[in-house]
Amino acid sequence: MLSPARAAAFDMLLRVERQGAYASELLHSERYQKLSLADHGLCTELVMGVLRWRSALDAAIEHIVSQRLEKLDREVLIALRLGAYQLGWLERVPARAAIYESVELVKQARKRSAAGFVNASLRRLAAEPATLRPHAPADDSAHSLSAAYAHPQWLVERWVEQFGAEAAARICAYDQQVPVTAIRLRPPGTEQELRQAGIELSPGAFLADARRLPKGDVTRTAAFREGRVVVQDEASQLVAALVGRGQRLLDCCAAPGGKAAILADRNPDAKIVAAELHPQRARLLRRLVTAGNVQVIAADAVQLPVSGEFDRALADVPCSGTGTLARNPEIKWCLQPEDLADLHARQFAIARAAVGRLAPGGRLVYSTCSLEREENRAVIEELMATVSGIRLLDCRSELQAMQKRGELVSQDLDSITGDGFLRTLPGVHPCDGFFAAILEKS
Repeated sequence: MLSPARAAAFDMLLRVERQGAYASELLHSERYQKLSLADHGLCTELVMGVLRWRSALDAAIEHIVSQRLEKLDREVLIALRLGAYQLGWLERVPARAAIYESVELVKQARKRSAAGFVNASLRRLAAEPATLRPHAPADDSAHSLSAAYAHPQWLVERWVEQFGAEAAARICAYDQQVPVTAIRLRPPGTEQELRQAGIELSPGAFLADARRLPKGDVTRTAAFREGRVVVQDEASQLVAALVGRGQRLLDCCAAPGGKAAILADRNPDAKIVAAELHPQRARLLRRLVTAGNVQVIAADAVQLPVSGEFDRALADVPCSGTGTLARNPEIKWCLQPEDLADLHARQFAIARAAVGRLAPGGRLVYSTCSLEREENRAVIEELMATVSGIRLLDCRSELQAMQKRGELVSQDLDSITGDGFLRTLPGVHPCDGFFAAILEKS
């Protein structure tokens, strides 16, 4: 009988390829919640492992099968990747189990004619394990880093040029690991409750009310179910904290709602408008952000159907997500260089519209979870060149004010700031990669 974990992993990987779905969202969707704890853990390992190491798996498979992988049916290739990942990375899984289950997957997918091919190919891989896992980089070139850490070479080349070879290597290495879970505590007493539930906690790297989880599943606690604990990367929390306090706030691209919830917690008496373009995501946002002072609307941030001006705004714009590849590894296989120009245009339009909704003296925090210049500095430079009456504030000054208030525990501001911007890099910092800039309207 086919194991539930492998069947679910196969289905998820097929949906990622065909529908452009995000694996992290699929893993937490209702469709797969019936999996046992052990099966869900194995499914997560298989899905994320295959996506992280896809190019290395494909190189090994192509070497064995001696044909272009594009010629294989998608179901056959995914079954081969799953089998190869288990053979090369999961020591506790017997080779016979990995091979047998992959063969059963193609049969279940109505590709019976390929069963013998999958069986023979995986047996050859099992006999040549050295062909599976990539070797350490031979040097610090983009080519070596790309091969060793299973990243598209064009992306690594950009990082080497922008951040240097050492930082690029650290980014790539971080992307291939399971990132530590970070949470935001809401009521202070929640920490003791989590510890009593067996959750191991350590201090946050940046924020006083953040914690890191070396061990334990916080999503299975009452505190999480009741919204008293929120799973959220620390860099994401830091960006929301930069928005500060005001009487009327705007979150331009608010789903899934983590930053909107921070704005509401930090501004309980303010009126907050949280906009989301897609109605389905807006409905999810409303369920997750329950504060009564937050008005959720389904609308395009460029043409918001609300009147009045705002004294604080957040434009955490849709982006490539290259700062989150440890959590969303499928991004690196679908993103293309030409996509960055299209993203820039959309990001600039949202930021310009947000600036136009500010009251005099109002501030906009522009942010992305991207590492790419087109989506970050280039957007701010274009705004400064084309929109009058705005000035760039130094993020460092706001971070120093947060230090004085006891909100920011990190003392190393030099590492995360430069040229007035906030910048975190995966592997260089213990979090996702984020960029943020603060603009003030005169």
